[in-house]
Amino acid sequence: MKSLKSLITAGSLLFSLLSAPALWAGEIVSKAVEYTQAQSALEGWLAVPKGVTGKVPGILVIHDWTGVQPYSKGRADQLAGLGYVALAADIYGKGIRPANPKESGAEAGKYKTDRALFRERLLAGLAELKKQPNVDPDKVVAIGYCFGGTGVLELARAGADVKGVVSFHGGLDSPTPADGKNIKAKVLILHGADDPYVPAAGIAAMTAEFNAAKVDWQMVSYSGAVHSFTHPGAGTDNRKGAAYNAAADARSWVAMRSFFDEIFAPAPAKK
Repeated sequence: MKSLKSLITAGSLLFSLLSAPALWAGEIVSKAVEYTQAQSALEGWLAVPKGVTGKVPGILVIHDWTGVQPYSKGRADQLAGLGYVALAADIYGKGIRPANPKESGAEAGKYKTDRALFRERLLAGLAELKKQPNVDPDKVVAIGYCFGGTGVLELARAGADVKGVVSFHGGLDSPTPADGKNIKAKVLILHGADDPYVPAAGIAAMTAEFNAAKVDWQMVSYSGAVHSFTHPGAGTDNRKGAAYNAAADARSWVAMRSFFDEIFAPAPAKK
């Protein structure tokens, strides 16, 4: 049985390596890192290109509803393999790692119903990433999956100082439309066109919020893809509403990398 990490690598990472040169040819170093939000202990996963010198862009990874587990850690490792410093932030708290969908739903629900707390945990992760010695604090992007895809939009609505956010199959809604005016980041939404958990009304409300606030946003919908389309562990049966889609996984990873290239490109030389 292949590991989840190897399955992810065989999907999106392999496709991206074939379609564009990697930014980093060396090994990576990854480890657990502890930090706090108020009085709560949190434990994320930090991945750094081995031997990197100077400052490089940082990527904040927000986990799905299972918490900081192999999937989000694997994504952080992938990003370090591309030359970025990546932190898989911990929203739930140290040691809180749901073991089944019921537990995952209960934990995720705490933050979906308390967006203020959700934002505080997101901002704590961002602060921890920016503290890392090889991170350029002026070149940071946040990405998130499912629960985390909802999270990065909340991070943007909190007015976080990030260059961009990328939501992979996240919840799309507009709980506080006025907060759109706080968004400083560019927004990329990567969505399964057949996702049954994201109603059209939510998408319409979100786009209305973004347009009213003149947010620089874009959205890509992948045909035949449902919720969790980047997660090999979701199986391949779309009838469940959540399933892996190799094509959408690969295409969304390339879209993310193109977004990074746009954001992190050096400014044109002054004439």
